[in-house]
Amino acid sequence: MKKTISTIAIILIAFTFYQCSIYQTLTNLSRLQFKIGEVNSFRVNDLDISNKSSINDFNPTDVLKLTTMFSQGKLPVSFVLNVDAKNPNDGKGGYPRTDATLKSFKWRLFIDDKETITGDIDAPVTVPGTGEITKIPLRINIDLLQFFKDQGFDKVLNLALKLGGKNGTTSKITLYAQPTVSTPLGNITYPGELKIIDTQFTN
Repeated sequence: MKKTISTIAIILIAFTFYQCSIYQTLTNLSRLQFKIGEVNSFRVNDLDISNKSSINDFNPTDVLKLTTMFSQGKLPVSFVLNVDAKNPNDGKGGYPRTDATLKSFKWRLFIDDKETITGDIDAPVTVPGTGEITKIPLRINIDLLQFFKDQGFDKVLNLALKLGGKNGTTSKITLYAQPTVSTPLGNITYPGELKIIDTQFTN
């Protein structure tokens, strides 16, 4: 009888510890934060536009190349979109210091409020529990005309310049992402998507 009671007690203690581990793990996950960072290496049809602010900054040969591509119904662009990740689980404020490794970061990209392409990270990314920002690079390859074909050449090129030109901004970019994080309890995927913008961190 005593042996049975001891066994039950051990099981209850183990179960309680397991529940606490789950709670602590989920709490730590909920504290991860994300924000749209900077755009790098923006190219239109393999032309670097990072030093350009309007069509007048292109030489005639490049303008001809771009208009020819547009007339053929395509305008491919490529760039690196950096997502800033912050892990405040630094051991202060009653939370244990915990590093977080993103095993997956499935995302949907919205440009100018229009849904475009989807993707995932190329490799796992570790976000240290230091409170400092870790950049998650997303490599984007997209044909703008596939999604903005109802707009004229000038508008589509100006959109590209607003995204990756000399005065580029990420205000026209929104990301919906569903992270999967490696934990001592196994990989845990967020139950829903996070809306990630450039003005504030989201968790």
